[in-house]
Amino acid sequence: MTYSVLVVDDEAVIRARLKGYFEKEGYRVIEAADGEQMWYEFNRQHIDLIMLDINLPGVDGLSLTRELRSRSHVGIILVSGRDESIDKIIGLEMGADDYVTKPFELRELLVRVKNLLWRISLVKQAEQAVVEALSQPDDVISFDGFQLELNSRKLRYGEVLIKLTKAEFELLVAFALHPQQVLSRERLMQQTSHRNQDVNDRTIDVIIRRLRNKLNADLFVTIHGEGYLFAAKVDD
Repeated sequence: MTYSVLVVDDEAVIRARLKGYFEKEGYRVIEAADGEQMWYEFNRQHIDLIMLDINLPGVDGLSLTRELRSRSHVGIILVSGRDESIDKIIGLEMGADDYVTKPFELRELLVRVKNLLWRISLVKQAEQAVVEALSQPDDVISFDGFQLELNSRKLRYGEVLIKLTKAEFELLVAFALHPQQVLSRERLMQQTSHRNQDVNDRTIDVIIRRLRNKLNADLFVTIHGEGYLFAAKVDD
């Protein structure tokens, strides 16, 4: 799969440098010198990721980030010559996924791009898994006295409603759809539909520990070196 990257920078030398490097790495690169050109390219074709300079003529990169995020889930990496932490915080609050400062190493930027695109792909896979689950005729999965309501995103034990976070619900759906199967941590990470770069093996362990506390610890069996197994018998 060839990813499309839109480089938005008013300096032609930087655009040419990034275009040459990333095209050699197998990416399709489109250039834009300002916000107007960015929107023109963004609206006419599919873009997977945008490298966006903060200091642009006209509308600045932070404002463009906020508007982009309100319209789409495209990956956004902000590029800036300022390295103060407050600038990074503001950029991330506006909706950027990552933030790099000039001058930057191209290899480091390439790693950040690969990591972000990987996280985006996990989000899409998780969203698709949920869509497929919700498309089933019966939207309730029953196991060990629990009723997992897919459409309403609720878990009940008899008349008792058990509150779950979004991540807990998504992992429980993954387990309920694959009972008596060992699921690796990597596969479980794919069921968490956000792309926070802090999601890792430890995060999955924490979520499962919370599920054990809310349901029954015996339902979630740790298979050392492999992952977790959902021991419940799911009703057909």
